[in-house]
Amino acid sequence: MSGPHGEELIPFKVGKASPANTFLAIWMAEAAGFYEAQGLSLEIVDMVGGSQCGPALNAGDIHLMHIGMSSVVRANAAGADLRTIGSLSNVIRSALFTAPGVNTAADLKGGVVGISSVGSESDPTTTLALGKIGLTRADVTVREIGVERFTAVRNGAVAATMLGEPQRSAALAAGLHAMVDLLAEQIPWLYSGLVVDRAYLSDHGDTLVRFMKATIEGNYLAIGDPARAKGVLARELELADPNIIAISFENFKAATPANAEISLRGVENIIATVAAPDASLDPFDYIDLGVLDRLRAAGFAGAMGRKYGV
Repeated sequence: MSGPHGEELIPFKVGKASPANTFLAIWMAEAAGFYEAQGLSLEIVDMVGGSQCGPALNAGDIHLMHIGMSSVVRANAAGADLRTIGSLSNVIRSALFTAPGVNTAADLKGGVVGISSVGSESDPTTTLALGKIGLTRADVTVREIGVERFTAVRNGAVAATMLGEPQRSAALAAGLHAMVDLLAEQIPWLYSGLVVDRAYLSDHGDTLVRFMKATIEGNYLAIGDPARAKGVLARELELADPNIIAISFENFKAATPANAEISLRGVENIIATVAAPDASLDPFDYIDLGVLDRLRAAGFAGAMGRKYGV
């Protein structure tokens, strides 16, 4: 496949752990042809969850993973060498919803709480949410149930689960109880990162700069053209309710760092929550700011702001 100037496009595979509005920048950039314009042939690969990211990145099955930094901390502790090079959300964007009839912490105690997979952001944020109501993981049974958790909690297959947009809005519309809303608390957290293997980063820095340019432009396009962004959200997330589409977009707009900048405080909160006692506490063992520094030095954000009036 050739690019706009006849050059051969560079294959670039991005792993997607779960469908969510945090992926909008990538969907927008793909739909607008920004990756091709940067000389990349993008392929989005569906993944089961955070536990897959280390082996898949190390083996070269994917080149970058869209995943929270909790997975990076766990993967590196298990022998991987991953780095987050950008962020698409620096706050927790989910709430703990309970099944019908589960209205108090006492009701939830002894019940099953669903997470997508061990190491995904639904895992440590469940621990945080339980703590807010005076419970620990020892008070419930935490079970991996995959990415489709809204149906499970609505039907009572699990007593509770963490949901982000658009499932959060769907759960509220269905009358489910948000026992703990971590989104409202705006907790700094590298909730949705862009993660690569350190060896790939070392050898393919220019390719990653191209990817980040296209992705950041996807952010600016979405912010500058809400109607188009809502159309992409509706298509990719299979949404039909205009209200849920609108809420998902506004959540994206409010909580997404346009220039994919990384919150160091968010990184530190994850390390404090997730890292094993013998794990590194140095943020730069989990993140690398080199690609963002190159874009900043080139004035890329200013150019995007002028182009899209943002």
